[in-house]
Amino acid sequence: MRKLVVSTITLFLTAAEALAQAAPPLPSVSSGGLPQMLLGVAGILALLIGSLWLLKKLTLQRGTAAGLMRVVAATAVGGRERVVIVEVGSTWLVLGVAPGRVTALAEIPRQPLATPPPAEAMPGWLQGLMRKP
Repeated sequence: MRKLVVSTITLFLTAAEALAQAAPPLPSVSSGGLPQMLLGVAGILALLIGSLWLLKKLTLQRGTAAGLMRVVAATAVGGRERVVIVEVGSTWLVLGVAPGRVTALAEIPRQPLATPPPAEAMPGWLQGLMRKP
């Protein structure tokens, strides 16, 4: 049993040494590794910002249906349940929303909002990016 374990370890060590000798050397900072790394990070950030902009453009409601409905308020009442107020024309619908189910709870006339909804907790540069053009 010991001979099997020793021969297996010897085989793995020999293979590891062969791979280490065949591997290319790591790039150094003086050979252009740092500028290449910074360019890669800039590219990833550009992709992230571009995808956020595209997501915003794709999720905007367009056409005549854009002004028909809007969510006035929403609050969680459970782990996956919410109560949502949706404005449709001059009427507010109070809806109970659960996974796979929406229930109308009440229908009330439109009311003026007492306070504006709180601003989202986003950094200023991100809010500027997400503003409508």
